[in-house]
Amino acid sequence: MGSVIIGSGRALPARIVTNDELSEIVDTTDEWIVPRTGIHIRHVAIEETCTDLGTQAALRALGLEEGGWQREAGAIDAATLDMIICPTLTADTHFPSEAARIRERIGATNAVCYDMSCACSGCVYGLSTADLIMAGAAFARQEAARTGTPMRCNDVRRVLVVAAERLSKLVDWEERATCILFGDGAGAVVLEWRDETEAGAAEAAGADAPGILSSYMENTDDVDRTLWCDSAFASREVPFAADGTTTAAGTSATDAPRLAAADAESDPYMRMAGQAVFKFATSAMIRCTEEALTRAGLTTDDVTLFTPHQANERIIRYAAKKMGLPMERFQVIIDHVGNVSGASALIALNEALCEGKLQPGDIACMTAFGGGLTAGSCVIRI
Repeated sequence: MGSVIIGSGRALPARIVTNDELSEIVDTTDEWIVPRTGIHIRHVAIEETCTDLGTQAALRALGLEEGGWQREAGAIDAATLDMIICPTLTADTHFPSEAARIRERIGATNAVCYDMSCACSGCVYGLSTADLIMAGAAFARQEAARTGTPMRCNDVRRVLVVAAERLSKLVDWEERATCILFGDGAGAVVLEWRDETEAGAAEAAGADAPGILSSYMENTDDVDRTLWCDSAFASREVPFAADGTTTAAGTSATDAPRLAAADAESDPYMRMAGQAVFKFATSAMIRCTEEALTRAGLTTDDVTLFTPHQANERIIRYAAKKMGLPMERFQVIIDHVGNVSGASALIALNEALCEGKLQPGDIACMTAFGGGLTAGSCVIRI
């Protein structure tokens, strides 16, 4: 028994930004960007909101819009979703949550919703959390049946994990180090808990049961601000001062005591220490992949396709070389989407499924790393 991926979808904004276009606003060229990142183009949301992108990816994962992948024929009824988890850094509103906004759009009338803030690791954290919640609910069902008492928690059997990002809103478009890397988009999967009877049916048919086989998550203190983005409202002023004075309504700024600020040095743009990120990312990608595979009782030889976070093609190539794996074993999409934070690996997974690179019974390994510093990996039998 376990959490099985029954649907997958992705969404990208219509506007494509080329490297040549970036060279018009910062000191860079296509010849400089491609060898260092592997990126040729990225998508930037002009008219699309984060909710628009998340909704489209979700509808495709559910089979309610063309362009997605489903395990079985036919659409998945959004009303059967018990939970929606949305990893995002760029929700359209602080509240309601982005997950709640998507819930309303797709008609998931029975879903409990919340967002996650774990940067580029959102894909793995989202899948792992959904798996843990459904496993807990399955145990609660068994206990309720055994004791004849009500379930002690929500009966969660289907979860939509949809990561949606508009990183173009966090990028400083005058800073070459970051603006060349990031793009906007969304990726989604629908997970369903399959019990022992369904798993047994798969084994009886001579096939291994599908599902999330293992997961691993970790955090490292980012004491050096390797990856950082202050809150946009951190420096918003309040009408009180540390000396106990208060600014009366209507008093001019020149006559009144200076309004106190939460953080006078707040910077609303994302900042990144490139070399430190590369060092962290490559070691985390190898370490998390190996740990998740060990927990699943597998090795890299058992993996059909790796669908990693797409931070930089050089990171993927370096990790692949260290693990002794050819690049053909990795789904690389950064060339045409850029870094889409927590949505990147979900988009890569969806492309692999839609292209037929992953078939039922195949093993996929999704590894991610990002701000926090966060990192993790999931091993999945399709």
